Amino acid sequence: MQFPVYINLFSLHLPLHAVTETLGMFIGFRYFLYLRKKQGDGIVSSNRTWAIIGAIFGALLGSRLLGTLENPPGLLHADNLLLYIYQNKTIVGGLLGGLVGVELIKKAIGERHSTGDLFVYPLILAMIIGRIGCFSMGIYEETYGLPTSLPWGMNLGDGLLRHPVSLYEIIFLILLWQMLAFISQRRNLVNGARFKLFMIAYLLFRFLLDFIKPGYRFAFGIGSIQLACMAGLCYYLPVILFPSRLIQKQYA
Repeated sequence: MQFPVYINLFSLHLPLHAVTETLGMFIGFRYFLYLRKKQGDGIVSSNRTWAIIGAIFGALLGSRLLGTLENPPGLLHADNLLLYIYQNKTIVGGLLGGLVGVELIKKAIGERHSTGDLFVYPLILAMIIGRIGCFSMGIYEETYGLPTSLPWGMNLGDGLLRHPVSLYEIIFLILLWQMLAFISQRRNLVNGARFKLFMIAYLLFRFLLDFIKPGYRFAFGIGSIQLACMAGLCYYLPVILFPSRLIQKQYA
């Protein structure tokens, strides 16, 4: 397989990642609309619209901010700061930024109900499609793994056998989707529980995964994304310590 992968679209010669990134967002949003119509929505339309706006702007800001901080030396030596910020993004920053954006919007409009559950499966689907594009970039985008002697190591474009971390993430997301669906069918979850479970599972996964990815590291071999994951897990610490809060109480 030749990395990076390009496709011909009409008269354009585009990297596959550019296509899958756009396609993932489009399909994910269409799937969200489908689920909302099929399952109903406990949030009034106007508040849902504001929540989506908060999620979009929060995700854009958080993704770029954390992506920029992922490599402090690169940031300090960037010739064009705005271009450097624009070119660097990360899904962890997008998720956490989107969370902050939604929570701020909810406080502003007085919405007290959780708005996240309907986003979970569309988010996972969009992330899977996006990670296909990340894998297609090989070593030409910083979503590849460290060299490995494991039998499934792959040559991603530099002649070394590396951890295919994008494929690891795709497999994890598929399993997480199935696990969340299994739990939702067998437990009467409180509103917002599915989103919290998704965030906790993904942040923990990314914290561990980044140990086998190259990049700038602070003390104890921890990178910026891992620090952000730790902050997110601290935010959800009450749920982690008391998971029974996610189950609706049964009254006689």
